[in-house]
Amino acid sequence: MITGAEAIMKVISAHGVSTVFGYPGGAIMPVYDALHRQQQLQHLLCRHEQGAAFAALGHARASGRTGVCIATSGPGATNLVTGLADALLDSIPMVAITGQVHSNLIGTDAFQEVDVLGMSLSCTKHSFMVESVDELVDTLYQAFELAASGRPGPVLVDVPKDIQLAQLEYKAPLMAANDPESLPTESINAAKALLTASKRPMLYLGGGVASAGASAEVKQFLETTGMPSVTTLKGIGVLQPDTPGFLGMLGMHGTKAANLAVQECDLLIVAGARFDDRVTGKLEEFACKAKVIHIDIDQAEVNKLRQADVSLLGNLGSLLSAIGQPCSVQSWRKYCDELSEKFAWYYPKLSPETPIHAPSLLKNIADRLPHDSVVSCDVGQHQMWVAQHMWFRRPEDHLSSSGLGTMGFGLPAGIGAQVSRPQATVVTISGDGSFMMNVQELTTVKRKQLPLKIVVMDNQRLGMVRQWQQLFFEQRYSETTLTDNPDFVTLAKAFDIDGMRIERSEQVEQGLDALLNSDKAFLLHVCIPENELVWPLVPPGAPNSEMMEEN
Repeated sequence: MITGAEAIMKVISAHGVSTVFGYPGGAIMPVYDALHRQQQLQHLLCRHEQGAAFAALGHARASGRTGVCIATSGPGATNLVTGLADALLDSIPMVAITGQVHSNLIGTDAFQEVDVLGMSLSCTKHSFMVESVDELVDTLYQAFELAASGRPGPVLVDVPKDIQLAQLEYKAPLMAANDPESLPTESINAAKALLTASKRPMLYLGGGVASAGASAEVKQFLETTGMPSVTTLKGIGVLQPDTPGFLGMLGMHGTKAANLAVQECDLLIVAGARFDDRVTGKLEEFACKAKVIHIDIDQAEVNKLRQADVSLLGNLGSLLSAIGQPCSVQSWRKYCDELSEKFAWYYPKLSPETPIHAPSLLKNIADRLPHDSVVSCDVGQHQMWVAQHMWFRRPEDHLSSSGLGTMGFGLPAGIGAQVSRPQATVVTISGDGSFMMNVQELTTVKRKQLPLKIVVMDNQRLGMVRQWQQLFFEQRYSETTLTDNPDFVTLAKAFDIDGMRIERSEQVEQGLDALLNSDKAFLLHVCIPENELVWPLVPPGAPNSEMMEEN
């Protein structure tokens, strides 16, 4: 016989989890006591429950395994909600375990009581509240199964304190084996017919490729068909920049070549993507010349925003392999290659005294990073610059809050990634606004002596909001000035983290040497101009900037 808290430890360990992230409190104390008395699990104490959720998220994304976070009842659980919503929108497998007040106090407005089940239903794949110690183990097994199966996502399990203390006879449940998936022959034949008839096909890749582990099948499909391709923000890393026919990221801040080519295609094969508004803009005008083949694991995404001519539900890799066939696309590929060359990113040649050019700096970092490296970024202008100007070998190497767009994501996600891949170089790219959202997690870096590299892009502005105010609100810059920022290098030193501040182009190489050659945590404070914008096309002044006027 063991306690419910001890059973929780056994279930987590049984699912191959090595590290959990959390913060203790009254209603979760039995779990923390059980954690203290076991040897299998490492616990990383974060300094805010939101930090714990994002660290678990970063761990899951960098490793491909389910992340786990733990919090107490009431404010502990409510602080997890943003992380749960982030995991839901980006389809990341995560299990959150929260303590709850004693069962006989539920509904009495007891100290630190919140209806966590009701609160979390809209931001999880599923939520449970355990009502009996006899159902605890089965519920936890279901939670891990739900989090990782089908379209992955977060699952919350709320466990009253008395159930954590109660005794049970531990027995792992028998899990039903999944039947082999049968391929939809009729739909596959219909998709192949559309592919045969197409003269200008395009493959549009989303985050579902990484979730399905289908990068190899995607590359084989492109080699077989010869068609060009684009990705979403979360699809970055599936293809290398030098992949033949790859046009880059699609959408509001994507490449001009990708957006123009998609508008000209006559067949759009959508694999693991969902026609997000940041990709499509005006939905009725998006790829309006194209028929659509939509491949997804989630029935709810098909025909939700764009009617598919053919839908293929199931394993993405298997379905792509089933419809792949050689296509006659030589002239179309040539046209797309010309677009890529015509609208390639331009990096100005800078004199030593000029301000630092953020895109050039980020490209420099990407070119210098070792192969097994991870970049986590926050949300804002720097996030889009990372997507545009850095490159990644795998989707697991690019961690970005795509669907929810959560400021404060980057630092704790980088911590989670560093824990999951301790030998990798992990770099967090943050903005001065985002960095302050979860700055307390520098203590977690210090506590665990993590060699995390942190780049703070500082324009003393809430950059992306200011950019929209400039472009769409007649330059009424309401509450986007951050001139009261702290000295970030001094702040880092308060946590025993070395740092350096750079302001001019001539300092970039020295700064990057210090950042990337350090064997400990390091913060590079990068001062950039306040008026730097994220350009979805080519920047003004570039040799091909007149193309902006043409389109």
